[in-house]
Amino acid sequence: MPGQQLQTTAFILAKQPSGSDTFEQLTAFSAGDGVLHCLRRVATGRVRTPLRASPEVPTNLDLFDETELWLESSNQGRTWFIKEHRLIQRHDGIGRSYDTLRAAAALGALLSRNPVPDESREAVAGLLRSSFTALAAGGRPDIVWLKTLYCLLRDEGYPVKQQWWPQLNAADRDHAAHLLNQPLAAQMADAPTVARITHRLEDWVRAETEIRL
Repeated sequence: MPGQQLQTTAFILAKQPSGSDTFEQLTAFSAGDGVLHCLRRVATGRVRTPLRASPEVPTNLDLFDETELWLESSNQGRTWFIKEHRLIQRHDGIGRSYDTLRAAAALGALLSRNPVPDESREAVAGLLRSSFTALAAGGRPDIVWLKTLYCLLRDEGYPVKQQWWPQLNAADRDHAAHLLNQPLAAQMADAPTVARITHRLEDWVRAETEIRL
């Protein structure tokens, strides 16, 4: 009997050891279906190009790819086997810098560890797409992480402006306002200032929310 079928568009957030040389374990986030735990067969010997992949499109799945997935599950959706995939967008630039890679991995871990309400998934997927695109284009990873975390908190209804903002001194409120409201190209803040404000926000998240960073 065929298993449960699912076709969805998702971002590849993480890769983990599967305990098998035959499969790799992937964590994906879909606007329609949330976090998905997937298994993909590792190619050995001659590689057969998936039916839906063109010769010009890479057939492997990489971290932070946005991809269309054809999935099948035999255990009510706890784990999904990737039957086929079609690459939509690859963010190659993320891998060119360790700090950029670390910021992208932190965003992936944030969504992997924390459930996203059904009604928020579309907006969160859009935020994730914008953040990965900014990182791949060379945007400062420290500022991308700060802006993404703040936007996620605000959009999910956490009282970040009412509770965290007043904890900053006047100078840091000015810095934070510029960092959060101005585009990346207009940012001139030094790294210690960004780190100080980011740490204050992360400390607030740990103390006042159940979000796992």
